[in-house]
Amino acid sequence: MKKLHIINPNSSQPVTDTIRATAVGLLPDLADRMVFATLADAPAGIVNQGHSDRAAVLLADHVRHADAYAGAFLIACFSDPGLYAAREITSSPVIGIGQASLAAAAAFGSRVGVVAISRHAIARHFRHYAAVGLRSLVVGERAIDLAVDQSGNDVARARVIEVATALRDRDGAEVIILGCAGMSALRAEIESSVGLPVVDPVAAGLAVAAERLTNAAHV
Repeated sequence: MKKLHIINPNSSQPVTDTIRATAVGLLPDLADRMVFATLADAPAGIVNQGHSDRAAVLLADHVRHADAYAGAFLIACFSDPGLYAAREITSSPVIGIGQASLAAAAAFGSRVGVVAISRHAIARHFRHYAAVGLRSLVVGERAIDLAVDQSGNDVARARVIEVATALRDRDGAEVIILGCAGMSALRAEIESSVGLPVVDPVAAGLAVAAERLTNAAHV
């Protein structure tokens, strides 16, 4: 039976560990059909455009080599690096957690705020929102300015709450997206602290990917 390949397109193993914990916790019945990959030659974090471009090439190569064994691919990075290249390579579904989280957030409100890992990622994110036709949803994006491998620790927790609060109070956000897969474990606590719906891109992408994988198995 083909499996869901969940790819962390950076080289940070702690981020992959967070992704794995979220995925197995949310979809325990599919745990034995999940394969997790860390792109060891990729940047430690996908922050600027150069990081994204480099990761895209590595991710496309990974998809090419894994295609015969995969029923679906999930790109577990908010930037969705290599999404379109991967879709050209495989006939299996390729889901980007960034796109999936924007669609999920739209179900909660029309004013979305994004918590970015770094201020250097924000311009690139807005180009992506425009490319997928969802720029009008995002009313603000603010950064915690930490390294990607720090994105789920105690320092990040405090910074995410601070930034999410600013998105709510200064930008008028009605729903918050955590703009890094490494923040996944913080979702419930941030939602409780800020009092707004908070979307974890990993969870949003998993929901779409699991549905596509299940549907493909019945075709």
